[in-house]
Amino acid sequence: MSSTSLDRSDAGADAVADAAHPADTASDAGALRPGRRLGVGGVGAGVWLGLVLLGAVLAPWLPVDDPEQVFDLRTGQAIAGPGTDGHLLGGDAIGRDLFARVVWGARSSLLLAVGSGVIGLLVGGTLGLVAGYYRGLADTVLSGVFDTLLSIPAIIRAVAMVAVFAPPDPARPPTDLRRMTVLVLALGVVSIPIVARIARASALGWSQREFVLAARVSGATHRRILVQEVLPNVVPAMLSVSLLGIGVVIVAEGGLSLLGAGVQLPTPSWGNIIFEGQQTIYETPWPVLAPAMAIFLTVVSLNHLGDVLQSRFEIRDSGL
Repeated sequence: MSSTSLDRSDAGADAVADAAHPADTASDAGALRPGRRLGVGGVGAGVWLGLVLLGAVLAPWLPVDDPEQVFDLRTGQAIAGPGTDGHLLGGDAIGRDLFARVVWGARSSLLLAVGSGVIGLLVGGTLGLVAGYYRGLADTVLSGVFDTLLSIPAIIRAVAMVAVFAPPDPARPPTDLRRMTVLVLALGVVSIPIVARIARASALGWSQREFVLAARVSGATHRRILVQEVLPNVVPAMLSVSLLGIGVVIVAEGGLSLLGAGVQLPTPSWGNIIFEGQQTIYETPWPVLAPAMAIFLTVVSLNHLGDVLQSRFEIRDSGL
């Protein structure tokens, strides 16, 4: 027998082996997909977010200065730069330690972002799931609501809610708790239509899959199908876009602070640190640059991890 015939027979044997073990072949192919690995960027994003989260949670116990303590951080008439008298990032316009304010500011910014993200995930995800599964009148009405919310700029929606429910009244200023609650709700409204649109689109596809149709034929209730069949497959897409939504909220909080509608001083947040720093930006850029870089790195990390999460949970039709 010729070598060509032997090669063909070996190839045929391999094809038969692959056909006999399709799951192993699919899992091997999935294991080699680069999208299923975190990579250097994913590890870096995770490390940065972990440090920010730990700094925000452990700020009262970290060896950093009081964010409200005023130091003599001026060199002549100029604000002291990074490294002056052991202050890592120098000071702000009135002599407070800038590094301490950035660390403590992460608490307010992340609280708003995560709280708003949870609201967007729960409310927007539920409404989008219902619209995509039931279709018909429910889809028409809910999609109209989503489109209406998306047509109004997020900043305008948030400012309007803050102005109505926590107005800046000098005689009776709103408490910090009330203002934070209003900000979480206002920024949560920003996240709801974003998550809802993704959940709806994903539910539209999964609700027509064979296993869902089989559950309907077997007499399963809509609630059981939604919870046990559709929801587990929609959740990865919802989580992915929720991470992106958290980044959007962090940026929106900065915009609200620049308009005077964000977290109120003296409580620090990344947004109001930038708001204060813009007054002395021509003297030194650090009071603006430091919190802006924190926002930039956090948003980029969230976006990257959202992409990684989506790729890791991506299921190929051929493997089902």
